[in-house]
Amino acid sequence: MKLKGFIFDLDGTLINSLPVVRTSLNSTLLKFTGRVYNDNELSALFGPSEEGIFKKLFPNSWREVLQFYLNEYDRVHRQYAKPFPGVIETLTLLQERKMRLALVSGKGPGSMEISLKHSGLKRFFEQITTGSELRASKAEHIKEILTLWNYAPEEVVYIGDIAYDVQAAKEVGVLPISALWAETAQVQKVLAMNPSFAFNTVEALNEWILKMVK
Repeated sequence: MKLKGFIFDLDGTLINSLPVVRTSLNSTLLKFTGRVYNDNELSALFGPSEEGIFKKLFPNSWREVLQFYLNEYDRVHRQYAKPFPGVIETLTLLQERKMRLALVSGKGPGSMEISLKHSGLKRFFEQITTGSELRASKAEHIKEILTLWNYAPEEVVYIGDIAYDVQAAKEVGVLPISALWAETAQVQKVLAMNPSFAFNTVEALNEWILKMVK
């Protein structure tokens, strides 16, 4: 069936923002808990949006904590402002070929707005969906995009950089494509989920698009 739409993850897929997330989260947790979280502890927090994380950890002061985090996120993000090389070409190519484009991310609305401001990518997407405060929720948000577009799952691609992105895409029935070009990519974990396609470079993805999207 002909492809009609592409849905993207943001962090680690279009922009190199995972270092920004971890650095900002580390700074925030150190300030408000007085200790450094190790990598496993940090990873265990991910799933809900930042709002959800801070509401759970700091129920009485989460707004203050969130604002500190967003200020840190904005400050650190300036060093990681540009999208991965080739991403602008990818999105331009898809627009030229009349593909509908959306973002489905686990980020909260505040950090999403900051990332879009620094990267300049907002102009490409007709629909931008942020994460749930309660849990990882990409599958249900992908379904919402399909309903909005009135497209069958097999007409749409979801491109992300982590194993959960493949899982969410398969759950909905859209084509799972893995972006493995970030230095933060956990390649073996992602490939173990058997995405339909996996690309180590943006250029390889663009070559695939040229072949598949007429």
